[in-house]
Amino acid sequence: MEKPTRPAVNLRAMTEADLEQAHALSRELNWPHRMEDWQFFLEFGQGLVAERDGAVVGTAMCWLFGENAGTLGMVIVSPSAQGLGIGRRLMAGVMDILGDRTIMLHATPEGMPLYESLGFKPVGDVLQHQGTAFSVPLPDLLPDERVRPMGQRDMEIIPELDARATGMDRRRLIDTMDKSALGVMLTRDHEVAGFALFRKFGRGYVVGPTVAPDLGGAKALISHWLGTNAGMFCRVDVTEASGLSPWLDELGLQCVGRVTRMIRGTPPARDPDFHTFSLVTQALG
Repeated sequence: MEKPTRPAVNLRAMTEADLEQAHALSRELNWPHRMEDWQFFLEFGQGLVAERDGAVVGTAMCWLFGENAGTLGMVIVSPSAQGLGIGRRLMAGVMDILGDRTIMLHATPEGMPLYESLGFKPVGDVLQHQGTAFSVPLPDLLPDERVRPMGQRDMEIIPELDARATGMDRRRLIDTMDKSALGVMLTRDHEVAGFALFRKFGRGYVVGPTVAPDLGGAKALISHWLGTNAGMFCRVDVTEASGLSPWLDELGLQCVGRVTRMIRGTPPARDPDFHTFSLVTQALG
């Protein structure tokens, strides 16, 4: 008796028409992304889908940040289609799109062996904090330090600060976020020293990115959003090196997950005077 043949799996470019099935895949894995989050990712990114018998069984996306860097994420393979090499094919496809750029991603323990085989190296961990803060103490501000609402003139400053903190040109990302995000600015001696954005994402709201010169500045910015939205479900993804994790635990946003930041290529050159304390999302960095 002949063995039944498996249906062929084809890779093609992701389109908006695929987002409903892509969203269903992420829900299958209990990921929190809304349909609007998928639309946001595709608005300025590119993706591939793996299709079998007309059904989307896998996804991968990437985002180009200038000529030298990019990020990769939303790599999903349906449990019903695992073990067929689909994940590796999707990764190869989006890496072709990114070309010679330095590529960053955040890996679960399950995904790390694949990423390591493709040349990615671990460079640190990112901790996912989420929950509801009901009481947020006022931050201890330095003399001549304040947190103020984002103004029209800050629209040009924010991409510049983000580029100094990340080493990447993410202006298009920031401009896209400006359509839906609120922002506050950290000033010292009347000069802008950092910012934090706040927007809907997943099961509630996300605080990020947060860019500041130091831990105290980052706490002042994040405290603003958690304090003015007390009782709301919020998520903050922070690097372990940031030092924010114990503080967020104390506020009621518990650490519910850990992923490993991995890089393939030369890490982007960052300005040592500015740091990214919380991420836009794990996919985008």
